[in-house]
Amino acid sequence: MADEQVRLGGMALQNGVLVHGPTSWACAVRDDGGVLQVEAGAKPRFAPEARKRIPVLRGPLALAESFALLPAVRRSLPAARFPFERPAVVGSVAATVVAGRLLRRSSLPPGRRELLAIALSFLPALQALRGPDLASYHGAEHISIGTYEAGGVRAPKEHPRCGSQLVPPLVVSSLLANVAASKAPAGSKGLARILGTTLAVGGSIEIFAWVARNPEHPLARVLARPGLELQRHLSTAEPSEEQLEVADAARDACLVLERTAADGAR
Repeated sequence: MADEQVRLGGMALQNGVLVHGPTSWACAVRDDGGVLQVEAGAKPRFAPEARKRIPVLRGPLALAESFALLPAVRRSLPAARFPFERPAVVGSVAATVVAGRLLRRSSLPPGRRELLAIALSFLPALQALRGPDLASYHGAEHISIGTYEAGGVRAPKEHPRCGSQLVPPLVVSSLLANVAASKAPAGSKGLARILGTTLAVGGSIEIFAWVARNPEHPLARVLARPGLELQRHLSTAEPSEEQLEVADAARDACLVLERTAADGAR
């Protein structure tokens, strides 16, 4: 019997690619000397049963798992360079936080104030993409995973499950949630904002998952288009063969662990 295909996700680094599956992760980078380094391990899991039973919470939990990977990657592979480590990105994060707080204290109408705050929140990501290789490794990640999913046929650099697909629904839902939170009583604004953000992220991921499961549905095509265009024109670039080699090394190392785990569960 042929092996069941493993659902993979990933993250582009400044100098490589991180790939993760249901139970495992693997990261491959080129160090400063051009040497390919690969490390892999078990993936942290947060409340897996709750993720099956509570739809809106499974998205935030999945994101938490992805972020929890990063310290493990750093310990196993010190040569890895994350997108947010560049000083310019750190500076843009700090500036965005300060500007967002000032905006929320301004006298602008709530809708305009929150829309500007959301727009500011994307500045660190845009700054990260100005790095020399991040967009190319992002494209390599998509091509590598997509080629595996297509049975070996080379995939394009745009992938339908990229986080870029989350941007349009997340902007709309975050705007609505933050406007509602801004009208809450003074003592509960913080809690209302946290709750609203959780619901916005969870709801957006549910929409994202529905689009990925129904790619031929007319509404899914409409919802997917902005994210695909964002990938096509901004967040990905065509990688070199050396960058594809890095992405494939991460993908294959992750698949080895996933298949080993599946064999052990049989």
